[in-house]
Amino acid sequence: MPALLSDPHAWAALAALTALEIVLGIDNVVFISILVARLPPDRGRRARRLGLALALVFRLALLFALTALIKLTQPVVTVLGNEFSWHDIVLIAGGLFLIAKGTREIHAEIEGPESDAASGMDAGKAFFSVIVQIVVVDLIFSLDSIITAIGLAQNIEIMVAAVIIAVVVMYAASGAVAQFITAHPTTKMLALAFLLMIGAALVADGFDIHVPRGYIYFAMAFAAAVETINVIAGRNRRP
Repeated sequence: MPALLSDPHAWAALAALTALEIVLGIDNVVFISILVARLPPDRGRRARRLGLALALVFRLALLFALTALIKLTQPVVTVLGNEFSWHDIVLIAGGLFLIAKGTREIHAEIEGPESDAASGMDAGKAFFSVIVQIVVVDLIFSLDSIITAIGLAQNIEIMVAAVIIAVVVMYAASGAVAQFITAHPTTKMLALAFLLMIGAALVADGFDIHVPRGYIYFAMAFAAAVETINVIAGRNRRP
């Protein structure tokens, strides 16, 4: 460990991996913000805190299962001449989950408050459901970044440090994002559209059709910039 602290290559790997984890966690922050926005503020804060704490534990567990993760890239099933590994299956399943969840949330926004009341879920079940979804979504998003981390960093200590820093940043950012989405409902629809796009990209990756993440993040940044201008313009138009 002392040798790593004095190794400039280790610091460079930590900086690169931390930046990677934070960038790949942007979509996770958006999804968490949407989930906790459906709860009362106090329950939302507790759900976000507990969900991210559990997500951190599961992320670290994934890191310490490096051998199993590496094996996930080996083909395990062939369908119509196409080989799929567990990595591909998880990406496809995760992408479909995001598409289904995003579509359901958009439908709830269109239908209005009556749709939420029709869910029939009491406060306790809703709280537990949000925590479970935060953990599941974090695992979906982190799987690909952790597999990338295996090839980027050679030391488990660097990977653990990068994951912890990224989750802390996610926790700090998710509250502000949640408050902004609550104050500006139109941004929620934009965020849900991001989820559909990200889900489609994950499904494409599962079928070995790689969509460069730069395109996705540029589209998200451009749309977010336009929405920011729209929010500022709307604020200035108020008497």
